[in-house]
Amino acid sequence: MDDAGAPCLSRAMIRSRRAFPSVLVVALLVATVLTLWAMGRSLICPCGAVALWHGPGDPGPSSQSLLDWYTPSHLMHGLLFFAVLWWGARAMPLRWRLVIAMAVECLWEIAENTPWVIERYRSATVSVDYNGDAVINSTVDILAMLLGFALARRLPVWASVVLVVGFEALTTVLIRDGLALNILMLLWPLQSVLDWQAGG
Repeated sequence: MDDAGAPCLSRAMIRSRRAFPSVLVVALLVATVLTLWAMGRSLICPCGAVALWHGPGDPGPSSQSLLDWYTPSHLMHGLLFFAVLWWGARAMPLRWRLVIAMAVECLWEIAENTPWVIERYRSATVSVDYNGDAVINSTVDILAMLLGFALARRLPVWASVVLVVGFEALTTVLIRDGLALNILMLLWPLQSVLDWQAGG
């Protein structure tokens, strides 16, 4: 190869290396969708319809539509992942921090739909009718995390904090649940919290 071709090859290799994390992000999404499907999760609501939204009191099973009241929690995942990785791995290129965030979110979506976690939600939290997510719901949850990560990159820190606090306050008031309460009740259920969530 002559010297004239070397810079072109070098630039192509640099572009390829920069694109590789983006390819990994897409591959993780596809692998998660296929894994959930292989686990027996329905691609869409078993009712056969694709609904945009499922809110409290709406007929039909929860976590089977595109969006529900837990979608903001996944957007918050992205904001929080960005913050944690900025604090703990800021020397790492942003695109690789995104791959880590994506891997964690995808692993959670898979874990969340295992029989053990589903039963844990049903027995220890107010989500007694939870039967796992439709694949389409999990996919939108992952995309919500990506949106949160992208917002955290663009927004000032105070705006990210306002979003997190605002979404937590909104879901706590409207459905008596949210990211913090969800984690608490999954790991260390409290009867007093369960009674309050149930309307007691």
